[in-house]
Amino acid sequence: MTGGRPTAPRQVTLVLCLPDGTLLGALPPYDVAFPYWPEAADVVARAHELYGVDVTVLRLLTAHAEREVAGGPVTYLAQVPRRPDADLVPWAGEDPLAPHRLRQTWAEPGGPDRDLAWADGVLVGRGTPRVGPARQVRTWNLSSLWRLPTADGAVWLKVVPPFFAHEGAMLARLPADVVPPVVAADGPRVLLAEVAGDDQYDAPLDRLLRMPPLLVGVQVGWVGRVQELLRIGLPDWRATALGAAAEGTLDRAASGLGRDVVKAVSRLLSGLTDRMAEVMSCGIPDTLVHGDFHPGNLRGTDDRLVLLDWGDCGVGHPLLDEAAFVERLSPSDRATVLAAWARLWRDAVPGCEPERAGALLRPVAALRQAVIYDTFLAQIEPSERVYHAPDPAMWLTRAADLTDPP
Repeated sequence: MTGGRPTAPRQVTLVLCLPDGTLLGALPPYDVAFPYWPEAADVVARAHELYGVDVTVLRLLTAHAEREVAGGPVTYLAQVPRRPDADLVPWAGEDPLAPHRLRQTWAEPGGPDRDLAWADGVLVGRGTPRVGPARQVRTWNLSSLWRLPTADGAVWLKVVPPFFAHEGAMLARLPADVVPPVVAADGPRVLLAEVAGDDQYDAPLDRLLRMPPLLVGVQVGWVGRVQELLRIGLPDWRATALGAAAEGTLDRAASGLGRDVVKAVSRLLSGLTDRMAEVMSCGIPDTLVHGDFHPGNLRGTDDRLVLLDWGDCGVGHPLLDEAAFVERLSPSDRATVLAAWARLWRDAVPGCEPERAGALLRPVAALRQAVIYDTFLAQIEPSERVYHAPDPAMWLTRAADLTDPP
């Protein structure tokens, strides 16, 4: 979610269940001002304010597919500790408790309780037990996020799907001054110390220019260690692996694409090996790729910035990270940032050609995005595919637009 800030509210319906999986019925709909579907804090707060009900949002049940994961009527399954006094409406939709093999652990009754029990056990063992209620911040198919208060400051509980489960292992191996401090990690679960400051979606140019050096410094440190990254479980976005994955993505999306788009992407794929060989001739080696490097994934203050969300990281050419970062910058800011980014790599690898590599990689970066979203769709249950359903076709179209004409 790196786009603009829509203002249309959500019209929320909560279908309630007990931790043992008993379905209770639905609360009357209510509005929530913050529009983004994965954000749970306002949904929880308004349910308590309006109906005196303490809920934990489990997962999305229905939403309008034409909206960009924000605003409009949305229905969630939510857990309550006991049957509420509020009048409930019988739920007439599909059974939200029917099991599904792709359901995330936190999206089923009792799942968040198990995650919080693990976090509480860690905090008690460290002598810093929770001193107040846990606050649910976000839940969707890519993560569950909670804020837990302790006497030593807040910690954040993040739980991710199996395809992001390498995040905790990577955070433990990254420079402590660049990433959030890790309190504990256990497979897909990680506890992180709170990072002071704000998310940097609207950062001014002087702050934007401080961001690429953080990433490039990390990437330089992983040059020559690709096999170590693959052993940790990071996905492979080098030419052979990416090409094979992209062929499958194109096959699945082709029926919804124009003929010209299919031809252009097919041409890109047929020349991908040669294109990537030319990229490598620019002198910058494969290394760690953050995978979702945009200003909103940095948090901090004037004094310190921290790079968040390493679940998307993989192995490939480091300039794959340029595209998302500069996508929504003004033309003048984009040019300034790209020039500074190129200087970083020329300093790190004397004689390299980052500008040429970056230009060659632009359609490849879009192709990688299509593969990523196609991967998400293959590993999440149907009701939550609405978050990502249009994305493979959109990014394949972008790749086609960026591909050189025949």
